[in-house]
Amino acid sequence: MKKILALLALGLSVSLVPFTAAAHGPSPQKVEKTITIKADPAKVWAIVKDFGGIHNWHPGVASTKVEKKGEETFRTLTFKDGGHVYEKLRSIDDASMKIKYEIIEGTLPLTDYNASMTVEKGDKPGESKVIWVGRFYRLYKINQPIQSGQDDETAVNAITGIFDSGLANLQKVAEGSK
Repeated sequence: MKKILALLALGLSVSLVPFTAAAHGPSPQKVEKTITIKADPAKVWAIVKDFGGIHNWHPGVASTKVEKKGEETFRTLTFKDGGHVYEKLRSIDDASMKIKYEIIEGTLPLTDYNASMTVEKGDKPGESKVIWVGRFYRLYKINQPIQSGQDDETAVNAITGIFDSGLANLQKVAEGSK
C-alpha cells in the first residue's frame, strides 16, 4: 500500500510540473554592451557620470530635466520620438567609475529596469572601455498569450537600440568629433 501511495504521489507531482513552470511569469532579460573609446577614462567618465547631461551624447534624447527630492535625484528624459522615461539615480561611484540608475515609469515596452554604466581602462594607453548593462522584464507580466509589442523580444530590441546608438555617439563625443 505504501508503494502504491508513493507512486501515486510521484506521478501526481510530475504531472503538475508543467503547470507550475508555466505559472512563474516572465523571465528577467539582460542587455550588456561594451565599446572601446580612444579617450582617457577620466574624460569618458566625466561625460558618463553627468546624470543630467545624457542628451549631450545620446542621439535619441531630446532633453533631460533633473530634480532633487530630499537626498534622491531623478531625471526625466524626453526622447526625440516623443516618448519619455522618469529615472532615479541609485549611485555614482567615482572610485570604480560606475553609475547606477533605474526607470520609475515611462513609455518603453518594459518594466523593472535597472542599469549601470562602467568606465574602465582600455587595453591600450589612452583608451577606455565602457560597459552598459540593463536588466528588466517585458511589459506584459502575465503568461500566454503575450500581447503584441509587450513581449521579451520587443523589450530586448528597445534596450539594444538605445544602448547601440548611445554608445556609438558617446564614442564620437568622447573622441572629439560629432
